[in-house]
Amino acid sequence: MFTVKVNGQRKTFNERVRLMDLIEDNEHRYFIARVNNRLRELHYEIDFDADVEFLDTTHSEAIFAYEASLRYLVSMAFLKRYPQYEFKFNYSLSRSVFCHITNLDKDDDLGEIMRTLQEEMQCLIDKDLPITRLEMSKDEAIEFYEKHNYQDKIDVIKFRPEDTVHFYQCGNYINYMYALMVPSTGYLKDFKLRQYPPGFLIQYPRAEVGGVIPPFEDAPTYGRTLRDANRWAERIDAGTIAKINRHANKETVNDFVQMNESHHNQMLAEIGETIKRNSDDIRLIAIAGPSSSGKTTFSNRLRIELMTKGLKPVMISLDDYYLDRDKIEPDENGQIDLEHINTLDIELFNQNMLDLIQGKAVSIPKFDFMEKKRNGYKKLRIDANTPIIIEGIHALNETLTELIPHHQKYKIFISPQLQINIDYQNPISITNLRLLRRIVRDKKFRNAPASKTIDMWPSVRRGEFKWIYPHQEGADYIYNSGLAYELGVMKKYALDTLMEIPRESEHFITANRLIKFLKYFKDIDDAYVPNNSLLREFIGGSFFED
Repeated sequence: MFTVKVNGQRKTFNERVRLMDLIEDNEHRYFIARVNNRLRELHYEIDFDADVEFLDTTHSEAIFAYEASLRYLVSMAFLKRYPQYEFKFNYSLSRSVFCHITNLDKDDDLGEIMRTLQEEMQCLIDKDLPITRLEMSKDEAIEFYEKHNYQDKIDVIKFRPEDTVHFYQCGNYINYMYALMVPSTGYLKDFKLRQYPPGFLIQYPRAEVGGVIPPFEDAPTYGRTLRDANRWAERIDAGTIAKINRHANKETVNDFVQMNESHHNQMLAEIGETIKRNSDDIRLIAIAGPSSSGKTTFSNRLRIELMTKGLKPVMISLDDYYLDRDKIEPDENGQIDLEHINTLDIELFNQNMLDLIQGKAVSIPKFDFMEKKRNGYKKLRIDANTPIIIEGIHALNETLTELIPHHQKYKIFISPQLQINIDYQNPISITNLRLLRRIVRDKKFRNAPASKTIDMWPSVRRGEFKWIYPHQEGADYIYNSGLAYELGVMKKYALDTLMEIPRESEHFITANRLIKFLKYFKDIDDAYVPNNSLLREFIGGSFFED
């Protein structure tokens, strides 16, 4: 006899029971379950005392399973209706997945292909076909993939440390999506396909908007950056883990690292040349991006780049414009949101920037974070050869610089936009990359455990969606701060601190998910990383450290 606590209610059983049989309705509302703090698929059987929580699309872990299962469904539909096409998935704009048909002929009708795929997907959903889990040895898996000519999957599976591989079967279709899956095709009712040449976007529910599909928001500037990132990955042959690992040997690793660093240098030179060419107009350079994008190192490297052009840039910290803590109005819940733009002295900042640009001397405030209030001022006057660099969460927000004419501002959005896949059907989340950067940095510089960083990450993400992403399309330049080799370097740091999270921790699930893909990367020694590299902001040893 064993007792199961299901969403707060206790039930007693004498025989093994499937999780899905514990669900009272059959509306396919839940997609996976948390069992004693481990994620389990709904086919999972228990015969032990357990706390069970069923997760729907308002939970991010359920969304991971839903999205992976949806890619599985699209892949299955391709094989059924268009086996001649090769395709690749990437995370894309408007919080969707992009399906790129890589061998699409110019005479092919993309709209008709998409409609046919959607028809096939809907047919599979209506049949509610079971998706069951299989296990093979690595040798059996490689033999299976060789039979079906999946070279990209063969390449990466060789780096898998475990001796077995999990597959999922639906009818005659077998594939592995490196994630937990929903029990059957009937669970995948909520999706939208949107034509986006040379492929289409797959929209799906998102936890951060209440488990529904968010409205489509086109982002041509951001989309162009993703396409450039994909072309760069192809140029240096680094679009998958296996390809990156092939570079990580002593004969080629230094060249690989330097190619990526050179790419960063080229982008910095482009920005510097644009600002120099328009230096009579551009007086304020605003830099913003989500957490762990490398804003501090980028700002310093841009400052030096501009110095090589004969300019004399000055950096002004937005942090010094915080209002005294007792002057900040709490929200409706009585809480103070320190990320809110109204925590800054917007009026003073606007006037200071305008006066500086006009050649006037100003008193720049100094904020004391220990005392949580302003602590004096410093005098500053600049000449026409001195652009002002500001960096911060609100730097691209027009409210912050509304007194400055548009032609005098140059806005830069920075974020790592790596287009790396485990294999062609399994992309790696850019958000996970930034989380790993932050975990490594927090441990290195603050001795903060990974559990603390993971705990605050949802709040960080909410702030990004509220204050940063709405302004990215207004940027004059989007700087891709990703480095194709960086996960090989960060792996050893991240694994050590992630492995410290105990199984009973509420953050074990996130840690385990990060470990699962990180373990495929080969190590790259820190010695290859230049001291001015943006990556040094996270692993230490930067020229720009205080």
